[in-house]
Amino acid sequence: MPKEEGKQKIRIKIRGYDYRILDKAVNHIIETVEKSGANVVGPIPLPTEIKKTTVLKSTFVHKDSRDQFEVRMHKRILDVLSINNRTIDLLMNLELPAGVDIEIKT
Repeated sequence: MPKEEGKQKIRIKIRGYDYRILDKAVNHIIETVEKSGANVVGPIPLPTEIKKTTVLKSTFVHKDSRDQFEVRMHKRILDVLSINNRTIDLLMNLELPAGVDIEIKT
């Protein structure tokens, strides 16, 4: 049974390493979606995923001397309600900065 056009929902998951670039991309997406007449719920911040790596400073001796590095993956979720064809077209032609990963689910 097909959904009515006003009842459809799109969930957008946005990930990035730099939270400032990520927030700019989220604001750009919200402005674009609101131009098409759709409603936006969010952004909802998800927990930051932290990956830590430990590396030995020396190649052979001084095993107790180590460096630690970490990479933080920041995530946000947006829900777009009452979408139309113009909303989908604008989302598909969206220009986002480098370092931002976007995943769109209907």
